[in-house]
Amino acid sequence: MSTVTQDPLLSVRDLVVEFPTRRGTLRALDQVSFDIAPGEVLGMVGESGAGKSITGSAIIGLIEPPGRIAGGEIRLRGERIDNLPYEQMRRIRGRRIGMVFQDPLTSLNPLYTVAQQLIQTIRTHMDVSESEARARAVALLDRVGIPAAARRIDDYPHHFSGGMRQRVVIALALAAEPELVIADEPTTALDVSVQAQIIDVLKEICAERGASVMLITHDLGVIAETADRVAVLYAGRVAEIGPVRDVIQHARHPYTRGLMGAIPTLEQDSDRLVQIPGAMPRLNAIPQGCAFNPRCEHVFDRCYKERPVLQRAAPKHQVACWLTEEGGA
Repeated sequence: MSTVTQDPLLSVRDLVVEFPTRRGTLRALDQVSFDIAPGEVLGMVGESGAGKSITGSAIIGLIEPPGRIAGGEIRLRGERIDNLPYEQMRRIRGRRIGMVFQDPLTSLNPLYTVAQQLIQTIRTHMDVSESEARARAVALLDRVGIPAAARRIDDYPHHFSGGMRQRVVIALALAAEPELVIADEPTTALDVSVQAQIIDVLKEICAERGASVMLITHDLGVIAETADRVAVLYAGRVAEIGPVRDVIQHARHPYTRGLMGAIPTLEQDSDRLVQIPGAMPRLNAIPQGCAFNPRCEHVFDRCYKERPVLQRAAPKHQVACWLTEEGGA
């Protein structure tokens, strides 16, 4: 979809998140910038430790102390939200921004029925009666694919399978009709056969309601099937961002190309997958210059000295790599 004429729903600019420790301050996000347009699905991909989940937590104001947002700003429809008092942010969380976590058991209270949790969420954010809230809750459960929703709504979370629990969590995230849904690895703990169903449900319902989605995952297959654009994170920085088709078919950053090469396909032999050498650096050992330089086969002098900034590689496609300026690999 075209996003040229639309103001972004979410705008993140130069976001810095730090965690003070006895050995010094660790920088988990280092000047991360991106936009999400109304109705857009932005995928966020990278290895474990790249900063994907921290980005989601920062947006909804759930960075665990002593962690803090140390720089930059986050705006929702132009309104700055990263510096709001706790109570104001709590009202935005749930009402305007919904969250789907990796483990449904962290989102659902085992002591309360699904009905109690959904109805309370709906009535907290919307001016409706108990009976209206219950009717909305049943309709939501039915929409996310819970069989016999009117009966099962009074069950407790442990009565549901993992896949069904995640459907309940999606219903909970969408209960107050938020403008933005952040889905943090929503299918990781599920069987492969259930993963596609969950992603389809999330995408369909958000499209129906005109909600934007930030989909955090390490699975590029999910991104390729679901997202409009993708941001590739590495060591707390955006390495590449652009339309999904452009980034997957014409990856410009050596790290992105490595991620693409590690995806098995039907055409290639199973013993010919590309492997990126080494591992992502620890937060207390991020190298000077480009953070990817110890693992990059195209590294040259400038990569050790200067940190690359996002540069335009094609319309709507940006990459933080000095090779772009040098005319390609």
